[in-house]
Amino acid sequence: NRLNHISEQQGNFLIYNSLLSEYAVLGFEYGYAMANPATLVIWVAQFGDFCNGAQTIIDQFIAGAETKWGNQNGLVLLLPHGYEGQGPEHSSARLERFLQLSAQNNIQVANLTTPAQIYHALRHQVKRNFRKPLVIMSPKSLLRHPRATSSLEDLALGQFQEVINDPFISNAQQVEKIVFVSGKLYYELLEEREKNKDLTTALVRLEQISPFPAWKIKEIFSLYPNAKKLVWTQEEPKNMGSYQFVFFRFMELLNQMNLKLSFSYVGRSERSSPATGSIYRHRAEQQQIVTDVFRV
Repeated sequence: NRLNHISEQQGNFLIYNSLLSEYAVLGFEYGYAMANPATLVIWVAQFGDFCNGAQTIIDQFIAGAETKWGNQNGLVLLLPHGYEGQGPEHSSARLERFLQLSAQNNIQVANLTTPAQIYHALRHQVKRNFRKPLVIMSPKSLLRHPRATSSLEDLALGQFQEVINDPFISNAQQVEKIVFVSGKLYYELLEEREKNKDLTTALVRLEQISPFPAWKIKEIFSLYPNAKKLVWTQEEPKNMGSYQFVFFRFMELLNQMNLKLSFSYVGRSERSSPATGSIYRHRAEQQQIVTDVFRV
């Protein structure tokens, strides 16, 4: 492997293709991470919803092992997740299931938007003095997106950000609406805002969904003193994704800070299936979400 010869002091870099049994392979990877806590072990699904076949390992071990048996584990699940028109079997890594399993700081669930964010999240897995499973929702389209980039400075000198504030707002006093979004939808909203020349809407990325970074979000609220509206937007249907996890947490923060922001949800309506099978309907739904965010 060419990546094993970058420097004489480096560790081993190993890539294996595994048999098509998510239950067996994820169980093996969990055990390997348990036996080798200094090793960064990553299970990459071809599509995120393939974790369905490993749900027993996720429920019984990854989510509950530390509480049940005191076992810490640093396994990483890299799950492609994003509404990109590939149908109901290739759109959702069932983000809502991982959030439902999240409590007592047992697992980290993130939907990251830049290479630097992924790098620093993975670096944390090995550098810190404890171990937690990490679940990363990773849209495939961001691998090719021209704006999903990071500078060498971001990689070398930056750090992981649970929340990324809007870097393009020049006058925070003008902001009337704070939009929280997670994942690739951010870039679609950014493009729409630039097209509309909207200076009153701030687009804030919730990169780490669980544990919920309430302290960071409080800072965001304080930056926009004239905001009147709070919007949570997502690609997933209303009964899926992050909405039902973040809603009550946002309400608690608004009450704690005595803020009178109106709250709105923008996304797909409740569904029994994660996504439509029609690329044409998908595009129409996606555009409607982007449009509605700026109409609320």
